Amino acid sequence: MNTKTLGCTLLIAGTTIGAGMLALPLASSSLGGPATLLLMVGLWALMAFTAMLQVEASLNTGKWYLHQLADHLLGPWGKRIASFCILMLFYSLASAYISGGSSLLAQALADAGMTLSQEQAAWAFTLLFGGMVCVGTKQVDYLNRLMFTVKLVIMVAVLALLLPRAEGQHLLSMPLGQGLLLAGLPVIFTSFGFHGSIPSVMLYLGDCPKQLRRVFVWGSALPLILYVLWQVAILGLLGQQTLIQTGGALDSLLASVGNLVSWPAFNQAMHLFADLALATSFLGVTLGLFDFMAKVTHRKDNWQGRSQTGLVTFVPPLLFALYFPQGFIMALGYAAIALAVLAVLLPVTLVWQSRKQAEAHHYRAPGGVLALGLAGAMGVLIVGVQVSVSLGLLPAL
Repeated sequence: MNTKTLGCTLLIAGTTIGAGMLALPLASSSLGGPATLLLMVGLWALMAFTAMLQVEASLNTGKWYLHQLADHLLGPWGKRIASFCILMLFYSLASAYISGGSSLLAQALADAGMTLSQEQAAWAFTLLFGGMVCVGTKQVDYLNRLMFTVKLVIMVAVLALLLPRAEGQHLLSMPLGQGLLLAGLPVIFTSFGFHGSIPSVMLYLGDCPKQLRRVFVWGSALPLILYVLWQVAILGLLGQQTLIQTGGALDSLLASVGNLVSWPAFNQAMHLFADLALATSFLGVTLGLFDFMAKVTHRKDNWQGRSQTGLVTFVPPLLFALYFPQGFIMALGYAAIALAVLAVLLPVTLVWQSRKQAEAHHYRAPGGVLALGLAGAMGVLIVGVQVSVSLGLLPAL
């Protein structure tokens, strides 16, 4: 594996592993151990498969971006739906990351004796990490490698400390109510969202199917491994009832774990992990948004064009994070719908149409009609479940 392939693999993994990973045992506590692990493995397989469907559609049509693919294979309405979902998802996530990142930055500076308001911290966070995205993919790649390595070292140390303390009977807990298995689909599904970065990776790496498959399969498998180990460590240590009693608060979770381990720096290490996880997710998401906006607005790849693209990429989520935080918190509740359309339904539909039109097959993803049908059914199910949870028809986790 060459350095560019390794860098892109870590970029996909870093985009996928957000700060929300720490709270995943809280979000899935009502599901119990076996159901959570089953959903994790199944949804990882779904997302890795649909990533390769998007690669197939791109290589066979020469179109790297979903809105271009949708326009080419589905027509103007397909392009409009794809563009709307891309903007909704990317701007929502970017705004949430700016809001969360600015809070963490302000707290870190306060601990160092420097005082910044929330608004100043939001500007500083956006200029620092957004500036790296504007400079180029190679710079994002190098910065992401450094942060991901530190993040991985922290998590390995924490897991080595916690896993030996896990108790087997805690891991066998079952769902506490009917419908919770379905309600868990959108929560865990969004933990494997990286598809917005696929065009950026393809532009950076080129059109080698073997290399791309390695990046997307292994880049998404790394988060799966960490998610499973973290779930086993936390659920095995605390048990289902203790997790539920934390009230869904991450600080309460970390405090509960900290009371049971003998590492004084545990809380600091986990907060550093959260900081790095949020930063790497922000870089991955906004890199995809930046490349998308550059294509849509036809900006040139020079300093002037990249500066203009940077403005349309980062100013809207920054303003929303500053002035309408509640609006984007609500929008994040529907992020699973946009992600299901972009990462599952659109790739399935595009490949179906591509094969139907007998496009030149430079690459074909594994699985035939049955695999496409199962993936499409899962996408429809996830959208339906998220809408039902939002309307109160199914219990939320």
